[in-house]
Amino acid sequence: MEGAIPRVPAKHILSPYQKNGWFGSGYTMNLYRGCCHGCIYCDSRSACYGVEDFDTVHAKENALALLEADLRAARRHGVVLTGSMGDPYNPFEPAERLTHGALNLFCRYGFGAVVLTKSDLVLNDLGLLLRLGEREPVAVMFSITALDDELCRQVEPHAPPTSARLAALRELCAAGVLCGVVLTPILPFLEDTPGNVTGIVHAAARAGAAYCYVGGPGDFGVTQRTGQREYFHAELARRFPGMETRYKRAFGPKYFCASPRALELQAAFEAACREEGLEWRLPRIEGLIKGAEPSQMTFL
Repeated sequence: MEGAIPRVPAKHILSPYQKNGWFGSGYTMNLYRGCCHGCIYCDSRSACYGVEDFDTVHAKENALALLEADLRAARRHGVVLTGSMGDPYNPFEPAERLTHGALNLFCRYGFGAVVLTKSDLVLNDLGLLLRLGEREPVAVMFSITALDDELCRQVEPHAPPTSARLAALRELCAAGVLCGVVLTPILPFLEDTPGNVTGIVHAAARAGAAYCYVGGPGDFGVTQRTGQREYFHAELARRFPGMETRYKRAFGPKYFCASPRALELQAAFEAACREEGLEWRLPRIEGLIKGAEPSQMTFL
């Protein structure tokens, strides 16, 4: 995908430091605003975030200059998580190269990176990830909620299919990049089967992943908030006839729609992770990521 994309003003790119960020991160960043993957369940579409026209990707003005200023001003080094509010490897990244530029800046200023993505475009930065990983913690996490490509196309219509993500995962792992899979959300009545959940775990292990993450039994499900709920229900009605009514009957206006099979799924998930030798507990996953730091490698 080529051509300039809309710009939005920004004052900072790097968030304030937090001691116990997700997956061992100390910072988060978003170089883009919005996402064009079209995932029907995306929480970032919720009104509380105030992102208008969410399906149109915008680049933040002077993003790399702002990021460099933030990195220089940071009082401590740390790991930066990207991908929580939009994919850093959206289809415009090969032209914009904002994520690429950010990784270069991390190399220069001594910051690690945890990348959450649904895209095989991350392979474009394989060499850069390896170079950064020689000095700082680096991990790539692929979001996968449906093993079957056809179901994936229904719930994540414009994202690369699961098979492409697994192929990219395999290539990254073979090159030596620490990788894992995040299985959230798991959509009730569509993805909440032991076969889907354990299938993802086994496929991730075959590709070389070090971990898979869901959380606990209470995390097998999907959120519904104002703005996102309305979009989600409309897409359910269009793509899965009768499913919107089923959701309304089962969950009503609840914020979190928990799978009625959550305990069964958690047991199957943990058993599959044990069988494959994958980590699934967040503190230990964070240990794997931080343990990738060369200064700590001799203690492993």
